Amino acid sequence: MSANPKTGRIGLGFLIFGFAFLYAPIVILVVYSFNESRLVTVWAGFSFKWYVELFADTQLMDAAWTSLRVAFYTACASVVLGTMSALMLVRMRRFNGKTLFAGMITAPLVMPEVITGLSLLLLFVSFGDIFGFNFPRGMVTIWIAHVTFCVAFVTVVLTSRLGEMDRALEEAAMDLGANRLKVFFVITLPIIAPALLSGWLLAFTLSLDDLVIASFVSGPSSTTLPMKVFSSVRLGVSPKINALATLLIVVMSIAAAIAWSLMAREERKRQRDMRMAIAQTD
Repeated sequence: MSANPKTGRIGLGFLIFGFAFLYAPIVILVVYSFNESRLVTVWAGFSFKWYVELFADTQLMDAAWTSLRVAFYTACASVVLGTMSALMLVRMRRFNGKTLFAGMITAPLVMPEVITGLSLLLLFVSFGDIFGFNFPRGMVTIWIAHVTFCVAFVTVVLTSRLGEMDRALEEAAMDLGANRLKVFFVITLPIIAPALLSGWLLAFTLSLDDLVIASFVSGPSSTTLPMKVFSSVRLGVSPKINALATLLIVVMSIAAAIAWSLMAREERKRQRDMRMAIAQTD
């Protein structure tokens, strides 16, 4: 049965409208980051003026550097802990408290950020009462808080990938004499590498974007970029924010393109190895 041309045009129209709704504000933001005028909605000519002022704003750049460092450390820690959690949930079929463990790991997915931030703040404050010292709030507390909720997202991604993985490859490697540690690094890790990269990028993005939780657990010397942007926007939107957002969009787009390229290459390599293995068995 041939498709109805009218239905196809309607579907194409909805598709174009959806993409325009999502990406038109981003395009407008990028365009107005090169605006000469101080008013963000009035075009007065092309200029790099606000990029120059952005890099001259030491407070904003310090906040950006703090957020990037916290996001990097959070992503790395979340991938390690998320991998361990996913292996426990998928490979250890039965152990006491598995349901409780799975619920605690995935709880940050449905927990309001206000509750998470408040509970972590009370935890850090209670350290002073229990251990007799004041737990300083700063980059370390932000990092701990971000790892707490980012691990849940990474675990979900890796659990799905490990659940789809063919265990026969690992069993074949162990039959050939490899121990479990070598099997993990030689067989399992390369197979789940795309999921690890996806989880790392997801944790990095979530940490870089967080405002609510960081507001609870940060100190006066550890202002993150979302906190700085939020405080400045309340006094009026500056074109420097448009310039900063444009740079972040460019950086994240490049990172996503590199990640997609690496995952596509790994997938092609895996498919090629599977075809060679099947050809050798025939």
